[in-house]
Amino acid sequence: MTTNSKAKAVTRKPPAGALKAYIASLTGTSLEYYDFAIYSVASALVFPKIFFPSGDEFVGLLLSFSAFAVGYLARPIGGVVFGRLGDKIGRKYVLVFTLVLIGVATVLIGALPDYSVIGVAAPTILVLLRLAQGIGVGGEWGGAVLLSSEFGDPNKRGFWSSAAQIGPPAGNLMANGVLAVLAASLSNDDFLSWGWRVAFLASALLVAFGLLIRLKLEETPVFKAIQAHGDRPKAPIKEVFQHEPKALVSAALSRVCPDVLYALFTVFVAVYATKELGMTTGNVLAAILIGSAFQLFLIPLAGAVTDRFNRRLVYGVTAAATAAFIPLFFLMIQGKSVVMLTIGVVIGLALHAFMYGPQAAYITEQFPARLRYAGSSLAYTLAGVVGGAVAPIIFTALYGAASGGWWLIAVYLLAASVVTIVGLLLGRDPKPEEDVRLLQDVQA
Repeated sequence: MTTNSKAKAVTRKPPAGALKAYIASLTGTSLEYYDFAIYSVASALVFPKIFFPSGDEFVGLLLSFSAFAVGYLARPIGGVVFGRLGDKIGRKYVLVFTLVLIGVATVLIGALPDYSVIGVAAPTILVLLRLAQGIGVGGEWGGAVLLSSEFGDPNKRGFWSSAAQIGPPAGNLMANGVLAVLAASLSNDDFLSWGWRVAFLASALLVAFGLLIRLKLEETPVFKAIQAHGDRPKAPIKEVFQHEPKALVSAALSRVCPDVLYALFTVFVAVYATKELGMTTGNVLAAILIGSAFQLFLIPLAGAVTDRFNRRLVYGVTAAATAAFIPLFFLMIQGKSVVMLTIGVVIGLALHAFMYGPQAAYITEQFPARLRYAGSSLAYTLAGVVGGAVAPIIFTALYGAASGGWWLIAVYLLAASVVTIVGLLLGRDPKPEEDVRLLQDVQA
């Protein structure tokens, strides 16, 4: 068999194993981001009142968003710990542990007494549990992406990698759906006293389901090939910093705009629409639900589109379009129309989808296969610290500084877009032949 025909045999093959891995990556990540998303919504609408009470509502909101940021700040810890293990012992077992870690932390948040019961211990424990959530998510993403992409055709990495990217909107959809039902069926007092806890406690069932799926998976073909070559790195984190600094910077910067944009349309929009425009919580949650539903289809579509067209170009054009859209969005909603809010959120999350869909493929293909888990996890988690972690706090501070105005927020998004475009200019285009050669050598 010629080299070319061998490549076709490898790259045209993704059947049962790839589809199973795609579903496992999608479902597991969706369940974990359900846990993360219910915290995100609760940090805007519930926790300032019951865990961070103060005489100043604005201060309570800042404290709540600071605890929200801890989850992002903890992600690099998970990226370092689990990224290292993922390149040394494999993808599967790391993903099982991260699922359990996030699930247990979320259930415990649901059972945590509030400030009126145990005082300052309540927010302290909440922050620690949020820390555990963040560590788990920091180790989850890189493995979930590799799980689906390394079973799939390396020439179609944009599509196969998108499985893990569907997780956040799917989890966000489930979280907002549960919270919306609870908010609509309960009085405000009941929702604040116990209703919100149902969403957190219910994650125990979801995590059990995800765990069942992941335990039945095999290791990825690419990692098996690395094992067969005896090429597993001894110190993957050290090697990434020593040999792949440009790739790390490029991959990390590519995340900034999507992260900030997502925080705007899934977290801060709830604050702005309810406080500045007088809309109800139900109005905002409905808009986010609809936008997230569209993302379920747009994310894999975006990944597939960048398999046919230059990935960096599509990504960069969308980042530029984001900067242009934000002022338009705020102008659209000044009339306090629920319909315009919904349309604006849908467009905003669609723009996010066209960066987030190909993001997984873009980040992972910056690194060689043997350092892919560590490199991808580091880039993803380090970028989260300067992107999604601080975005709600910065939004709130800018909102306060502008006395309820939005123009400073638009400037912030413009800066985030520029940072991401710079990262894309530093990166490299896909090299699927690297995986093809690796797999061919094992099959030969």
